[in-house]
Amino acid sequence: MHTQFCHQDTAFISSVLSLNYLAHIYLSGNDRKLQVGNFIGDFVKGSQHEDYPARIRAGILLHREIDHFTDEHPIFRETVHFLRPTFSRYSGIMADMYYDYLLASDFRRYSPKRNLHCFATNFYLSVLGNYRWLPKRVKGFIFHFISTNRLKKYASYDGLHNTLTIMHMHKAKAINPELSISFLKENEKYLREGFREFMPEVIDFAANAL
Repeated sequence: MHTQFCHQDTAFISSVLSLNYLAHIYLSGNDRKLQVGNFIGDFVKGSQHEDYPARIRAGILLHREIDHFTDEHPIFRETVHFLRPTFSRYSGIMADMYYDYLLASDFRRYSPKRNLHCFATNFYLSVLGNYRWLPKRVKGFIFHFISTNRLKKYASYDGLHNTLTIMHMHKAKAINPELSISFLKENEKYLREGFREFMPEVIDFAANAL
């Protein structure tokens, strides 16, 4: 499959390495401004969070706490170690990609009262309602992000392959979409077992942080 990308996709492409969008939004609970803050967390550096309203600011700080918790968690670290022989310096990126796939493709397990489509649609409405607070880089890709239903795409091999192809073509040539998907297919059972151990712990962590 060969995918064409137009010039207006540039901002989206430059942002694609900011990962775990779905997981960060999910871990924000039902607070819309908190979700938006968690979503933009990678784009707000240092003390810039102080310029935002209280709940968005809280979401930005929660994003940082979740990142730290995840990076230090033994299951996530083991996942990265498992991926390293195949993906080298991109093993952390691929772990993030796989974790969002594992969440999206099994979303009902973690969100029995709402499916991924409804969850994604509600978030898109939230982020548009708080458009004025989005960093410039996020404003540059958010309409493409929504129009391609990027959150729901993580639930399938094809959707994940599409994102990996964007990364390969415009940001990280060393990432091989075909290899990434074949590796996932071969090792999905092992990766999902680890993810299912990890997820309840990060859910508890985020809930306590809230």
